[in-house]
Amino acid sequence: MRRTSTLLLVVVALVAAACSSGKQETADPPLRAQTISSTTTTEAPSTTTTEAPTTTTTEPPTTTIPPPGPLAGTTPKAVLTATGITVPVVGTEGDALLVGTPCGRTTPLKQGAPIDGTVVLDPGHGGVEPGAVGPGGLQERHLNVAVTNYARAALEANGVGVVLTRTGDYRITLAARAKIVKAIKPKAFVSIHFNAEPDGPRAGPGTETYYQTKGTSAAESKRLAGLIYEEVVKALSQFPDVSWMADTDAGAKYRTSSGGDDYYGIIRQTQGTPASLAELGFIVNPTEEALYARPEGQKAAGEGVANGILRFLRTKDPGSGFTEPYPREEPAGGGGGADNCQDPAIG
Repeated sequence: MRRTSTLLLVVVALVAAACSSGKQETADPPLRAQTISSTTTTEAPSTTTTEAPTTTTTEPPTTTIPPPGPLAGTTPKAVLTATGITVPVVGTEGDALLVGTPCGRTTPLKQGAPIDGTVVLDPGHGGVEPGAVGPGGLQERHLNVAVTNYARAALEANGVGVVLTRTGDYRITLAARAKIVKAIKPKAFVSIHFNAEPDGPRAGPGTETYYQTKGTSAAESKRLAGLIYEEVVKALSQFPDVSWMADTDAGAKYRTSSGGDDYYGIIRQTQGTPASLAELGFIVNPTEEALYARPEGQKAAGEGVANGILRFLRTKDPGSGFTEPYPREEPAGGGGGADNCQDPAIG
């Protein structure tokens, strides 16, 4: 991938922190297994970038977990467990529902709250898979949840039901995320990420939204990606003091594998549902990290995603920002598989 001289300076400064891209495929190198609570928190550095930021906790909107009830005799598409974990229903077992776990296993479940929605939102990474890491220590896994919760709140305020694939800081495989989408069959699916490894500076936000090229949902996937790109760029552009970074082909785009299918597993495995993998900005850029560490930055990014989805659902707008991507040969960041995966408490 071509890099400018400015990028070389950035990479030297940030290489220790930006050890993982926000993009995922299906490969998963062995990782240390760990069980993590489903409580959602966002560790955010302060807005000062001249010295090591302190870690604080922001409080984006959260959803109250409905009281679990008996599931015998019910036929929900998915269930929110007593511990707040979203699980797809895959069958029955006696007087229990058989559900899929975040690590791709199945388990019987007798108590829970049936859930459904028009939209499925997917906070990328989680648990021992942190995603990209900013120079001040802000981790993508936390930021993705915070931004997703702002997007969810905005959609629900407009009467749109939302299901989250990941409700807290735990590991979940790409296949498990896709099973939730396939169970719900939403009208739109968006996987929310932040990026690493920019090519260099840009006059505005370096937002990237990937769309499907295969399957019956490809055309609508492209429209969804174009609308989210428009709205996120608009929302983030209200912050004039940020020195933005980007890839030179920033915009709404595609990436295909050597076999011609969609490269990124999260949109390949959800073909049939209009889907977009949204890389909202570059967490490895110090001024962007400072913005995303603040609630107002998280809110702007989340509401930008929500506004793009609302336009997708309620208008025929085609979207914009479509760009022809330059060839990419480097693999996506690791993670997303089931090797050494340990499920959180399901309940």
